[in-house]
Amino acid sequence: MDRAQLIESLAQIKNELIKVEKTTDSRFYLVCESQNACKIGNFIFKTLGCRFVIATAIDSFHYYEVLYHFSHDQTGTVLTVKAMIRDRENPSVESLGQFIPGAQWIEREMHDLMGIEFRNHPDMRRLILADDWPQGVYPLRKKPKNEKVN
Repeated sequence: MDRAQLIESLAQIKNELIKVEKTTDSRFYLVCESQNACKIGNFIFKTLGCRFVIATAIDSFHYYEVLYHFSHDQTGTVLTVKAMIRDRENPSVESLGQFIPGAQWIEREMHDLMGIEFRNHPDMRRLILADDWPQGVYPLRKKPKNEKVN
């Protein structure tokens, strides 16, 4: 499969996507609502045969983003699933760790540091924070713009 065929195959998941952002010839962001991230990740991993690289989380004040980065090694193309989590009070997304064991630790890390719940994760024990770390305190969340910092 060449890069053109890879990108054409994304038409199979077009209904789950908000948009596709092409930043370079070899870099694509597949923007979706959080409820579609697992289905899209499963398609990219199992159907397209892409390798899971890593995931990251971003606090964008109005919503959280979880970005799952995949590599299609044959073409040198990177596909990133950019899941928008709009519920800031109870952020959650379905776990890709259910079918990608390599995603389990990074999802645990994002849970510890950002407070994002990964539904159906096989093992959501703390990974980074101490066991006595206060519940509901997430070190990488931004303070709301109107909240004072001591």
